[in-house]
Amino acid sequence: MDSQHEGTAPASPPRSDTTLRVNGKPHTLTVDHRRVLLDLLREDLGLAGAKKGCDHGQCGACTVLVDGRRANSCLLFAVALDGCEITTVEGLAGDGEELHPVQRAFLERDAFQCGYCTPGQICSAIGALAEAAAGHPSHVTDPRTPSGEPVPLDREEIRERLSGNICRCGAYPRIADAVEDVIS
Repeated sequence: MDSQHEGTAPASPPRSDTTLRVNGKPHTLTVDHRRVLLDLLREDLGLAGAKKGCDHGQCGACTVLVDGRRANSCLLFAVALDGCEITTVEGLAGDGEELHPVQRAFLERDAFQCGYCTPGQICSAIGALAEAAAGHPSHVTDPRTPSGEPVPLDREEIRERLSGNICRCGAYPRIADAVEDVIS
């Protein structure tokens, strides 16, 4: 060991004050620059809806909405989101008792089995509906669809848009049914 570094404590990781608006409420925390949003939501704010599935952004169990767009919270450094609006499954109904239409459709269609992936599936469905309404095409969108116009959501579009969310129980048909119910 280098003699000039003997006896010195290792440097603590860089931290910054970060303000996130989570489910409509501001939270200012001093956050380690390496901390991902998923861990901050679950461990610091006690919001356990978003789940830790793969920790690689491949399963979608951690999906939340960031400024209205769906995102895998296991891949996002919390400090990079300073000032952003984060919506988790817990915040979809707001302060009231009324469920979000997608939540209600999932219940009515029994679009879950074990429920582990359900919060991510619901947030992803809400994000996918907004993306289609804003005219964002998917891989299967008909190329003749006018740019910037809402994309009609048929079964193929729904399945493609939700393909980043894995359901280990195989509730896919009922998940697609629930999303179709919301758009009809």
